[in-house]
Amino acid sequence: MSFSPAHCGGEGPPLLLLHGFTDTWRTWEVVLPALERRFEVLAPTLAGHAGGPQLPAGGASDAAIVDAVEAALDAAGWEAPAIAGNSLGGFVALRLAERGRARSVVGLAPAGGWAPDDPASAEVLRYFRMMVPMVREAAPQADLIASTSEGRAAASIAYAGNADHLSPDLVSHLIRGAAACDSAPLLAFAAREGWPLDPERVTCPVRLVWGTDDQILALPAAAARFRAEFPRAEWVEIDGAGHCPQLDHPIETAELIAGFSA
Repeated sequence: MSFSPAHCGGEGPPLLLLHGFTDTWRTWEVVLPALERRFEVLAPTLAGHAGGPQLPAGGASDAAIVDAVEAALDAAGWEAPAIAGNSLGGFVALRLAERGRARSVVGLAPAGGWAPDDPASAEVLRYFRMMVPMVREAAPQADLIASTSEGRAAASIAYAGNADHLSPDLVSHLIRGAAACDSAPLLAFAAREGWPLDPERVTCPVRLVWGTDDQILALPAAAARFRAEFPRAEWVEIDGAGHCPQLDHPIETAELIAGFSA
């Protein structure tokens, strides 16, 4: 399976969409039709992920991922678009806002929101280290797994509480994309350096969105730092949504992005 580096489409003001760890740009596929009616959308695949730029030879870092996205903004001629990001993509969106490259940010369960020294951060990294070999073992059977409703539900259970509307092709792609992610250096960097962020440099409007059934970055611990450091941010909880609300609550998520980004 080949992985494309980005998706572009729609008309209107610019909107950048950033996916989460081990995902690709196609995690936004279900919400793209609604968003592209109102925005010109750029959805790149992050560095180190399937179809995205390679990580630098010197090693992975959050700065390398942010640099690659900033280069994509420069290539598109976008100075400071509205940005929506999920998980790792939400953290990258806030880092871009630090650099003055965001007009607004909608963070869907952004990573890095634990309080200092919260052991939950290390537990999430351990989860991904455990998950990666399992996904790589399953990847050759991705089409078979995604061919049944039970298989699609099992493959997406950690990210979306409802997989009924997800196509077999999308679920198969996300399995294979996760298997192809260059995850080891990214996990090693996160364990070593944490999630560096200077909230005082984020001066654009911020909306933070969390699913109440998020099994990866569970409330309230995964949002404690953001609650303290972004007192002016708007907070929204989606009842019953998992870690990737764009997948299991696409209509509500599209409106939460569009209404704020406009």
